[in-house]
Amino acid sequence: MLGEAGVCDLFIRHARDCDLAIIEGVMGLFDGVAGADDFGSTAHVARLLHAPVLLVLDASAMSRTAAAIAKGLADFDRLLNVVGVIFNRVGGPTHAAMLREALASTGLTCLGALLRADALRMPERHLGLVHAAEQDPSAWLAALRAQIEAAIDLSTLLAALSPAPFPRINAPAITLATQGDRVVDIAIARDEAFSFTYPDNLALLEAAGARLAFFSPLRDSALPERAGALILSGGFPELYAAQLAANAQMRAAIARAAAGGMPIYAECGGLMFLCEALVDQEGDVHPMCGVLPGRSVMTSRLTLGYRHARALRDSWLWRAGETIRGHEFHYSIWEAPEAAAQPVYELLPTHYQPASRLEGAQVGQVIASYVHLHFLAKPDLAARFVQAARSWVKRCPRSNSSAA
Repeated sequence: MLGEAGVCDLFIRHARDCDLAIIEGVMGLFDGVAGADDFGSTAHVARLLHAPVLLVLDASAMSRTAAAIAKGLADFDRLLNVVGVIFNRVGGPTHAAMLREALASTGLTCLGALLRADALRMPERHLGLVHAAEQDPSAWLAALRAQIEAAIDLSTLLAALSPAPFPRINAPAITLATQGDRVVDIAIARDEAFSFTYPDNLALLEAAGARLAFFSPLRDSALPERAGALILSGGFPELYAAQLAANAQMRAAIARAAAGGMPIYAECGGLMFLCEALVDQEGDVHPMCGVLPGRSVMTSRLTLGYRHARALRDSWLWRAGETIRGHEFHYSIWEAPEAAAQPVYELLPTHYQPASRLEGAQVGQVIASYVHLHFLAKPDLAARFVQAARSWVKRCPRSNSSAA
């Protein structure tokens, strides 16, 4: 989503003052955007950052084959620095001994074997792991730490992680607020139902002159009083649809803000909340904000992938023809009357999806889409967002949930 320079810049800014940076890989080591190469994969990121690679393999149904997989991964790209292997979900001491013996013949270092423990499995649901905000992980972390300290050779692991040079890059330009710019509040939904926003998007908004005002659509009855714009983040509104529907004051406040012309930006779960209704997994219908026509409906089909979007028209956030990258990850669909709202942008063709398609909706000053955008791919978005909020506050000096 950010390009190579953006990834390196992101890493440098966050890891500059750290002793150790842990980068969690996704899927397999070489799984990226396409099958012909590993662009966008964990291996690609490791090469960009000169980062050593620690292989963690599920060995629950194998012994010597696990060594073959580890050796294949280590040899597939000799530019990678594979420092060792940890076997996971191991059946017991005998199984662990077989795995260590098999790996010894490959020349790779075994750094430990974690025994299978059902109590350590993190609970999952249709969009991945259960969010940390919904559970107390302290006991889980304590048990996991005890097993890691007993089963992993941490001293050898840390010794293998020699300091890597920071990559040299040309970082993307980021527009910052000037000293004379007025700070403006931007309201941001954050609770169990709305929890997914890229932290760097928020940091860019702050750098552009925003003061972040978090609120809960589940529990609050009004938007933050001085807000000049609103962000409805992604999350799991379908799991809290009844509570969201019951909070009629908040739904009405958001509808009034939209009718009054407040800049509102919604992604995925935020789009679902703005619809007239949400149909959950059991088929129950829950009234939502009514800002967007139609309803969001949960399905059994996952929509997943990186997206390259092109703006179709000018708005407070976009200029027609501009492009930005994002990510889509949802099980719901938006059912709306045909031509009920203007699409926000066109999703451009990719290697595996040769046809473009229209996405999102713009109603007044409301911009909503299923695509999660990363503002670092186009930092101008943060400055435009803040400027739109300032303009709305100037027009509506009593900007709050009841101003409209």
